[in-house]
Amino acid sequence: MNSAAPAAPQPQSKARVTAAVLNLDGASRKPLLYGTDAPYDTASIIKVDILAALLLQAQDAGRHLTAHERALAEPMIRKSDNAAANALWREIGMAPGLEAANKRLGLTSTKGGPGAKWGLTRTTASDQVRLLLSVFDSAGASKTGSPLNKESRTYIRTLMSRIAGEQAWGVSAASGAQYELKNGWLQRTTSGLWDVNSVGRITVHGHRYLVAVLSDGSASMSDGVSLVERAARQAVTAAAGT
Repeated sequence: MNSAAPAAPQPQSKARVTAAVLNLDGASRKPLLYGTDAPYDTASIIKVDILAALLLQAQDAGRHLTAHERALAEPMIRKSDNAAANALWREIGMAPGLEAANKRLGLTSTKGGPGAKWGLTRTTASDQVRLLLSVFDSAGASKTGSPLNKESRTYIRTLMSRIAGEQAWGVSAASGAQYELKNGWLQRTTSGLWDVNSVGRITVHGHRYLVAVLSDGSASMSDGVSLVERAARQAVTAAAGT
């Protein structure tokens, strides 16, 4: 990581934010980091990881997803459907299943949530870029070592390109019209403060970037969205200048 990376934008109140950016068209496969690469709650961005784990398990079994699995996976990603995530979280084996998949996907700092609480999985911005790299690097296994085959990667990308309109915020704010996206938001009952996160691939001036922005401690969801979008814009602008 870049020890001289610029500080993240200073949020209001107790909020904190970290962004990680990787230029897919560059030579490096290590993200530039903005802010401290500390653990955050995933909230619903974990749904991309749940789907990746499900697809890996299906690949291992030599099969495609069933119609029922697809009927759960698609609203889980496109509409952030929690009931679908509950079902697929159980199917992959909850935290142990997620962590087994993540070891193969190259994630090093993600710990599955307790019991049924997938949204309390803890992750870092750099780990989320590693997950995105396993999905979006067109060089595939030869360059990234991703265990996801081309069909699995295409399926995840396609769903992330069809996010419901009201959820099209976050890292897409740093993009033009072309992006693939998954957001997460969660109000913590213990504090009343919000976790707001956004991950995805964006295209800026013809260059493709993987971007993960994680935040917590915002007083409202709208404050968290503003913080994440501001951090995404600043981080991508800085990365484009390196």
